[in-house]
Amino acid sequence: MLSAQYKLNGRIWIESSDGPLIGPGRVDLLERIQQCGSIRQAALQMQMSYRQAWQLIDDMNTRLNEPVVMSHRGGKGGGYAEVTENGLRVIQQFKIIEQQFQKFLAACSEQLKTD
Repeated sequence: MLSAQYKLNGRIWIESSDGPLIGPGRVDLLERIQQCGSIRQAALQMQMSYRQAWQLIDDMNTRLNEPVVMSHRGGKGGGYAEVTENGLRVIQQFKIIEQQFQKFLAACSEQLKTD
């Protein structure tokens, strides 16, 4: 029997036959783009390269039914990026699934204590 000091932990992501598609890191990237309006700034905040951030966005934009981020090239005031309505839905759906997963882990952790 396991003691009360143990608990289950885990991460969840959504994948397709092509591999991982949506997970905590990608959702964090989308949320940061939404907050600052910049892929470059979001990448800096996450300590990743702009290229890596753009590859993650391109992967999601390509594999999902609709784009999650739209990028607008600079002009006089500079470019910007915005999370689309589909991107906002992806964030919301993932957060709901993640909450349900955390509740599942908590319930299973409680079961460890009673078995």
